[in-house]
Amino acid sequence: MRANYKTVSGYGESEIIISKSRFLTFVERAETEQEAIAFIDKIKKQHYQATHNCSAYLIGEHDNIQKANDDGEPSGTAGVPMLEVLKKQGLKDVVVVVTRYFGGIKLGSGGLIRAYGKATTEGIKAAGVVARKQHRTIRVSADYTWLGKLENEIRNSSYTLVDIVYAENVELIVATPEEQKDTFAAWITELTNGQALTTFEAIDFVEFALT
Repeated sequence: MRANYKTVSGYGESEIIISKSRFLTFVERAETEQEAIAFIDKIKKQHYQATHNCSAYLIGEHDNIQKANDDGEPSGTAGVPMLEVLKKQGLKDVVVVVTRYFGGIKLGSGGLIRAYGKATTEGIKAAGVVARKQHRTIRVSADYTWLGKLENEIRNSSYTLVDIVYAENVELIVATPEEQKDTFAAWITELTNGQALTTFEAIDFVEFALT
């Protein structure tokens, strides 16, 4: 499983007008190239009358899949600047389409590069950015006499109490950052004088919104 990373929270769209041209930006998370291509095709069908539907996507833990398409704009003035914005922001698994409705005024190569870069930045803002961090699910099993103390201590800690299961013993399901799992287990042992059992379970990602 990959390390912690940043991506967009989900779908987002924005619009800017530069020299009478409309630049509509559509952003989505894509974890495979097939998902990215499908999203681009969908936007192209919705805006088939647009002058250009330029796109870029960046996929994989090491950005091993990355594509940029100028869709008729001068080479290197649309898709590449869009891709560069994704890279500079450190995003993973994201696809962007910038749809341009030409307003009659040519922008020149430099103007196009700035316009598509700005449009991409605005689209990412609209979608929102999240940090996805590896968390380990830990099951804490203890006698019911420990429930009040454990629940209170966990809720007032930096760890996340996901659920409480009322079985033969009470079980508290907690999500902890992967690198803190051993620290958490030691903390529980100390809190309960060794009378609670901690079991490491699945690793998954928890998302945190970034401003």
